[in-house]
Amino acid sequence: MRWATLLAVLVLTACASQPASRSDASGRGTASARVHTELAALYYERGQFGVALEEIDLALNGYAEYAPAFTMRALIRMALREDAEAESDFVRSLKLDPASSEAHNNYGWFLCQRGREKESLVEFTAALKNPLYQTPEKALVNAGICARRMGDGKSAEDFLQRALMASPRSPEALVALAELNFEKGDWAGAKSYFMKYEQTVPDALSAANLWLAVRIERKLGRNGASEEYAQRLRRLYPDARETQLMLYGR
Repeated sequence: MRWATLLAVLVLTACASQPASRSDASGRGTASARVHTELAALYYERGQFGVALEEIDLALNGYAEYAPAFTMRALIRMALREDAEAESDFVRSLKLDPASSEAHNNYGWFLCQRGREKESLVEFTAALKNPLYQTPEKALVNAGICARRMGDGKSAEDFLQRALMASPRSPEALVALAELNFEKGDWAGAKSYFMKYEQTVPDALSAANLWLAVRIERKLGRNGASEEYAQRLRRLYPDARETQLMLYGR
């Protein structure tokens, strides 16, 4: 964080101290916009949305057409439930940079989260059309989750399998496939994917993860394993919704 702050200061100082041609000034404006957008992302991840928005204002003051700044502001506004403003920023970002896979993916997730799954799949597909997209598994997993929400299990599985082809140890794809197989009644398949998922996550499993594990083991008749996961769920997340569902036998 300190390094990023110092970099922002250096960029702004350079802009103020040197006479320059129009192209040089434009380049420094873009650099300033990039740094402030990166800072906004850090504040966003910490939940400091007000400070993040201030950084985006500074970014756009440096370069008013910096597409990533609009995408970042859209994510912040999405978190604040300012949906109309968030969508406007997503659209603006994609107008400035139609080939941005990250912007398409983020906009798709926004649409999916707001119950517009069919529209979201259009955005995920657009993200995947870019051959230079470095993390296609993100859009593929999101597309799989949204297709599942639509009740299209076949498309969901196809998207998630493609995600594993792109990134064989993708934890998001593995746990989503475990959930999908559980829904289909393929308990062994669900167990297989969950075991692989558990091997990829260094931290403690979430309440949702543990509740899924409890249900898988119960279906397989593995009472000892089921109780082990149940004990972890009760100990780590005593007040979680999943714990209450387990305790009341749902």
